[in-house]
Amino acid sequence: MRFATFNILNGRVPTDQHVTLDGLTESVKRLDADLLALQEVDHNQHRSENADLTAIAAEAMGAVDHRFVAALAGSHGATGATWVAATGEEHPDAAAYGIALLSRWPVHGWQVVRLPPVPLPVPMRFSGRLRPYLVRDEPRVAVVATIETPRGVVTVVNTHLSFIRWWNGRQLRRVVASLVERSGPVVLMGDLNMGPEQAVRITRLDPAASALTFPVQEPTEQLDHILVGGGLVASGGEAMALPISDHRALTADLA
Repeated sequence: MRFATFNILNGRVPTDQHVTLDGLTESVKRLDADLLALQEVDHNQHRSENADLTAIAAEAMGAVDHRFVAALAGSHGATGATWVAATGEEHPDAAAYGIALLSRWPVHGWQVVRLPPVPLPVPMRFSGRLRPYLVRDEPRVAVVATIETPRGVVTVVNTHLSFIRWWNGRQLRRVVASLVERSGPVVLMGDLNMGPEQAVRITRLDPAASALTFPVQEPTEQLDHILVGGGLVASGGEAMALPISDHRALTADLA
C-alpha cells in the first residue's frame, strides 16, 4: 500500500508563483499513491483558476473516495484576503482553502477535527528583519477517514498544523486525542510544521519515512511526515521533488 503526503502550495511553482493545473495532475500521477494527503488546497479560488484542486487530484490518481475539508472560507485575491474560519456549513461551491484526503479504496466514515489558532498576534523573527514581526495564526483542521484497504480497515489522518512551534504541539495532541477510541492500524500524515523527534514524541507513532522535505530545492528539514502504528510496517519511502510546491512530497510503502 503506497501512502503519500504533499503540501501542494495551491498548485503553484515556487520560482515564479504561477499556478499550473497540469503540474498538479503530473505530480499526483508520479506519486501513484493509494492514499494521498494534500495540504494548502484551494477550492474555487481566483488565484488557482477557480478550480477544484481536490477533484483534479482525485481524477489523476483514480480515487474512488475523496474529501476536501476547509480550514478557511472566503477568497484570496489581488486586493487582499477575505478569510474567515470555516465551520463546515459552507456551500459546496463556496471559495475555500484547506486540506484533502483521497483514497483508491472505499471510505466508510469521515471525522473532522477543527484546530483553533493562537488567539492573539504572535511575535515571530524572520530572516532579514532585526525586530520581531507580529503575525496572526490561522485556523487549522484535521480529517480522519476509516478506509477499507485490501489488507483490512485502516484509520488515516491528514492535517496541516500551525507554523507557530509551541502551538502546533498542542494541536497535534488534540488530533491524537481524537483517535483514542479507535483500534487497529493507523496512519497520520501531513505537514506538521515540526521535526521528527517532536512528532514521534507527541504521537507515539513510528516514522514510516525519514527524509528532508523543505525547502524543495535544497531541503534542510523534515516538516512533512507519515507516522504509523497498530502493526503497520514500512518497507520503503522517499521525498520527491515534483513540478509544483515549495515542499517535497513524502511517500511510504506500508504493509
